[in-house]
Amino acid sequence: MRSTPAAVDPAAVIGSQVVLEEHDVAADGSFAVVVRRFVRGNRYRSHLWLVPLRRGGRPIQLTSGAVRDTWPRISPDGRAIAFRRRAVRPAGRGGASRPDEDDNRLFVLPLRGGRPGRPWAVRTPAGRSVGEITWSPDGRRLAFGQETDPPRFLVGEKGHEGEPLARRITRIDWRLDEVGHVDRWDHLHVVEARRGARPVRLTEGDWGVAGLAWSPDGSRIAFTADPRPDADTLPRSSIWTVPADATKPEPPGEVLALGGRAYGPAWSPDGRWLAAIGVEDADAHDDESPGLFVGPADGRAPARAIAPGLDRPIGNWSDTDLFGWFAGSRTTPAWLDERTIVAVVTSRGRSGPWRFVIDPTTGRAAGEPAPLTRADLATYSFALATGPGAPPDAKVTLLGCVDARPMELVTVALPAGDGLRIDAEPRIRTRLGSRWRDRFPWPRMRVVEAPGAGGPIETWIASPEGSGDAPLPTVVDVHGGPLGGWTPAPSIEVVLLCAAGYRVLLPNIRGSAAYGRDWIAPQLGDWGGVDADDVHATVDHAIAAGLADADRIGLLGLSYGGFMVNWLVGTSDRFRAAVSENGVTNQVSAWANSDTGVAYDRDARMGDPFSPAGVDRLWRQSPLANVARIRTPLLILQGEADLRCPPADNEQLFVALRTLGRTVEYVLYPEEFHVYQASGRPDRRIDRMTRILDWFERYLRA
Repeated sequence: MRSTPAAVDPAAVIGSQVVLEEHDVAADGSFAVVVRRFVRGNRYRSHLWLVPLRRGGRPIQLTSGAVRDTWPRISPDGRAIAFRRRAVRPAGRGGASRPDEDDNRLFVLPLRGGRPGRPWAVRTPAGRSVGEITWSPDGRRLAFGQETDPPRFLVGEKGHEGEPLARRITRIDWRLDEVGHVDRWDHLHVVEARRGARPVRLTEGDWGVAGLAWSPDGSRIAFTADPRPDADTLPRSSIWTVPADATKPEPPGEVLALGGRAYGPAWSPDGRWLAAIGVEDADAHDDESPGLFVGPADGRAPARAIAPGLDRPIGNWSDTDLFGWFAGSRTTPAWLDERTIVAVVTSRGRSGPWRFVIDPTTGRAAGEPAPLTRADLATYSFALATGPGAPPDAKVTLLGCVDARPMELVTVALPAGDGLRIDAEPRIRTRLGSRWRDRFPWPRMRVVEAPGAGGPIETWIASPEGSGDAPLPTVVDVHGGPLGGWTPAPSIEVVLLCAAGYRVLLPNIRGSAAYGRDWIAPQLGDWGGVDADDVHATVDHAIAAGLADADRIGLLGLSYGGFMVNWLVGTSDRFRAAVSENGVTNQVSAWANSDTGVAYDRDARMGDPFSPAGVDRLWRQSPLANVARIRTPLLILQGEADLRCPPADNEQLFVALRTLGRTVEYVLYPEEFHVYQASGRPDRRIDRMTRILDWFERYLRA
């Protein structure tokens, strides 16, 4: 492989990248704790940092060493931090960056006058990973999820190589991307927050828990679960509770259920109401955005939608690998007081905090929701300081990208009174996550609206620093999902492509989330239809504006974006070179090969193999059907452990193209899952990016 033509070495950028990937805020708003992830050698490490908010001051590093410290949760009195820790193997000890035996153990770090004490480990079974963590309201106990016995499918004892005799599979939820085999569920445990205390398990069954939330009086714990026998084929999670002082597992009580899924519970301060994110229609498809619901915490009456006409999804639905992608997005709604809920909403590629007001007597909406800020913001982690004395400018905290900058800790000031006309400027509180950017040229980002058959297509255009507006070789980068959406913040691949002299188009084509039902619905069950038209319209606009060289247009995309690359090169000859990554080639086989294929194809109205008409719909949306027409040089990149879009899919395309004698390469990355471009081993991320640059240099720039 030839050396990269880039002005910036991918190894320098990827090796320097820092991500603030998780955070929490003290109840009184005096400080926050962030997780700072970085690369050391060929491994990732992450440590906890304390960031003063009330009086300012420099951040304080709380933990150190060859560890991945994650999921920080500050005790209600601010005197301790619970977190997960796992050891990181030295680079010379065997392959991938995998945890040691005691991975994701639960630790508590005492704080004395804002300074760290010595962390101590909660007594949990060895070899059973800890998941979510949350403090009781009085700070005396911790609730957490942990992998539990009995194993779901394992047969026989594990041998010295760590594998069992066999797995007897009886459900289709035996695998999950980024996890592998789901041999054990996470179940709810409670433990006193003192050394040597023994945890008590509160739930059991062939289902798992998530979204743990204590009631304000500490008597019950709410969580998201789906214990129904057919949950693997027809998933529909709901909100359940159990007594927090139980001494053994008890049957949970369902307290908030919708026609579709419900998740992310949050108690009102008086314990009367539960808020959650969900979908009301049992037959909803992807054009119904998840909304905010409130119902009585005892479950005696149905939950109601708050702002049913919003037509924008609750949570973060925007894409940039500056988020890091190791940690899940923390965007659960939070109650500011008995009348006010703050939740993250994604609208037109931006995601930020919105305020919703309810009547505390009826639980109904009491006005229209409004954003707290209209800045170009992409929020990945969100938390509220709701304790007495929390200053208005430190109550709303988040980790996110402001404009095109990498992730930092940000606060958004709350207005005085109950007015809903809000337009605060986000205040960036740290430089722990973005200082590395200063070493490299950063793309110039601007947003345009490209004319399209379905309406204007919001498109970010990333240009090399100082490039002007002359036509350049241009790469169209299609996001994943399709319910994703590009943000004002570029991905690492965009940074490096621009540094190499390319212009990059980032269109939010039809099917993208956060533009409303009417933007998604035409694309359902018609992949390669209106969405492909919108890609072409974006390219046409860039050429007409004099920004793109019509003879040097390339394509790049991962997941659904990989599908779109595969589709476009089989239905058009306008693209000089293309890179498809972890994409979809054969929808018929993907229906069963993907870890979420059955449920996803139903939600996206793709089709099914139960009738000739269903198979015809799947095949019509399969790039493999057009393989004989592909003449564009195609580089196919694939995570070998990807369970979302497995290698078997792209292997079909590669074998067909090789048999036809076309220009094609297929690169497999061992042990890597679906989004390895952001969370894979650093040397593999570097290799991936170097190959992309080399491919476009050979076949696009020339």
